[in-house]
Amino acid sequence: MKLQTVTLFALVFAAVGLAHDHHHEDQIPLNYVKYPYQAMYPGDDEVTADSIFSGITTFAKLPWVQCLGKDRDTTFDIAFIGAPFDTGTSYRPGARFGPAGIRAGSRRLTLYGGYNVPLEVNPFLSGLKIVDCGDIPVTPYDNKYAIQQIEGGHKELLHRPAFSPLGNDALTGKPLVPISVDGKNHPRIITLGGDHTIVLPLLRSIHSAYGPISVIHFDSHLDTWKPSVFGGAPSDQAAINHGTYFYWASQEGLIKNGSSIASISFPSLPTPIFHGAIRTTLSGPADYANDDASGFQRIEAREIDTIGTDGIINKIRETVGDRPVYLSIDIDSIDPAFAPATGTPETGGWSTRELRTILRGLDGLHIVSADIVEVAPAYDTNAELTTMAAADVLFEVISVMAKTPLGKVAN
Repeated sequence: MKLQTVTLFALVFAAVGLAHDHHHEDQIPLNYVKYPYQAMYPGDDEVTADSIFSGITTFAKLPWVQCLGKDRDTTFDIAFIGAPFDTGTSYRPGARFGPAGIRAGSRRLTLYGGYNVPLEVNPFLSGLKIVDCGDIPVTPYDNKYAIQQIEGGHKELLHRPAFSPLGNDALTGKPLVPISVDGKNHPRIITLGGDHTIVLPLLRSIHSAYGPISVIHFDSHLDTWKPSVFGGAPSDQAAINHGTYFYWASQEGLIKNGSSIASISFPSLPTPIFHGAIRTTLSGPADYANDDASGFQRIEAREIDTIGTDGIINKIRETVGDRPVYLSIDIDSIDPAFAPATGTPETGGWSTRELRTILRGLDGLHIVSADIVEVAPAYDTNAELTTMAAADVLFEVISVMAKTPLGKVAN
């Protein structure tokens, strides 16, 4: 009996020893990509629906690159980055978990392959290098410092050279030159919020490369309120929150007044800044006057009943033109029937299908970077309706980006 026991232990230790002698490559997770930017996405008529639920959760199973750590010299064309900040919200907190939730909601984006049928493009197989950079480290204890962290992290990614050259214009065959004010070919950054306060540091970063920028803003709220109205500004830091960041962006000259749009249209004001899906209550008409002064045009959510998605798309394109544009999407632009998990829900919004249709209508615009914010997964359904909607919205965004380089033909 003793001999048998000793023999058994010897065999176990031998097996353990052999296991430790194996190369590390033999123990990597299923579908793990050893070398970044070589993620395996199925192409036309290739195998799909293969264990898409497995592995580390990055956005759409993109390669994880530690862009703010050991991979700080890595270049890319489009990078996803999280900004887990929610201490500027006025109602329900929880958007600090938005980046993780959106990534979870994106797991099935490439379940059947990543080909976008309406836009006729697979952004993941478009030749662009697309990565997930993880999250910007954001303190939950000091809003001023957190805003600096977000601006610094975004700017560090934005000012790397893009991985791919601009190439030539598809129509004329002439070489493209960058549309940035500094003459450099910058990558695009897609930020996963976080509450909407994060857009102020993001626009500060964008301004460093593009100067005053046109903005397309999908939201149920204006977010241009004066700090004395929204929250009362009990301190300098409290004056910066998710309802006032566009007010400050306008005051700082970060946005191109007259070229941005939101959700009520004033044709007499040819401004290239736009709000879409607006349906908030107000303190009074003065809020709209202040919004006008901040340089925005508006489209009310209810206008979709009269002019439809095509009418909204036309208004956006007429407003923005061919200028470089920043895209900011609050998930509460979608009705809470379709996206309940948000900090300040408002009924009467657009459906997920309607917003995706409108985003596809931006095809051809020079979207320099984008964000999606106010996803607070704690309020979601068990079916992850909101986080899936957020991921699908971003799928439309990167599809539009993949089709239009950030370049123009030199005069």
